[in-house]
This record gives sequence, C-alpha cells and structure tokens, in this order.
Amino acid sequence: MKTQEKKEQWLSEHFKLSEMTRSGTALRLHISNEPTVEDIRRLQLLCQNVLEPLRRRFGVIRITSGYRCPRLNKAVGGVINSQHLIGEAADLHVSNMEVGQKMYDFIRQETDFDQLLFEHRMSNGCSWLHVSYTERRKNRHMAHSVRVEG
Repeated sequence: MKTQEKKEQWLSEHFKLSEMTRSGTALRLHISNEPTVEDIRRLQLLCQNVLEPLRRRFGVIRITSGYRCPRLNKAVGGVINSQHLIGEAADLHVSNMEVGQKMYDFIRQETDFDQLLFEHRMSNGCSWLHVSYTERRKNRHMAHSVRVEG
C-alpha cells in the first residue's frame, strides 16, 4: 500500500490513520512518523474500544497526539516506554475543564481502557486527556488527574 493510501486508511467508523499519526512537530522536524502493521492494528483497537464510544457520546473528537515513532516521541519529551510508541495511546483535546471531566468520567465508567490521565498544564491552563488501550495484558483501568508543571 502506498504511503498516501495508507494514511487515508480507516481505523474505525470515524477515525483515519492520518489523524492518529499527524504531528506538527514531525512536520517541523521532517520526521517520518510511520507506524508498522502491528502499530496500526493496535491503533484500530484503541479507536474501536475507546475513541468510537467517546465520539458517539460527545461528537467530534480532536486527536492531538496518537502514534509516535521513537524520534518523534523523544522530540516531544515523551517517556521512553510510552504507549504512543506502539499505537496504544492517544491524547485528546478538551475545550474546557467541564467537558474534559465529563469525557474523563465517560471513559472511566463506560469503556475498557488501560490508562486514563486528565492532564492540566499549570503554566498556560491547557488541559487534555491521555487514554490507552492494550491487548498485551488485561487493561489496568488506571485513572488519574495530573497537574503538569511548565
């Protein structure tokens, strides 16, 4: 499959591979953020099991970070064992704290997830959700609200 055709591949009813691999940092630094076939399969599971139920409940969801190749993960300051590296995680934009809390509660109560973080950057007030899904083991259902310095 050609790269452009691959990026237009649907992972689920409402999510394409292109939005799960898009990165402003990758474009700026000329990083090819190309997942493997296995990474794509894991992205499909994340979309089908967590993101689709969330979309059905809340409407359009904006992915700010999905799959990250090792070079991109390092460039954005991701942890060395990030689930983004293997297609198991996504960061989601939240428009405000109230919506973010509702999305967080919905994921926690209604989906099978591995890790769920409601993250808040103290310096600029930005908030986002980090959610992951895995099939490598039983999903842990780890959920936390986190304040990020800087």
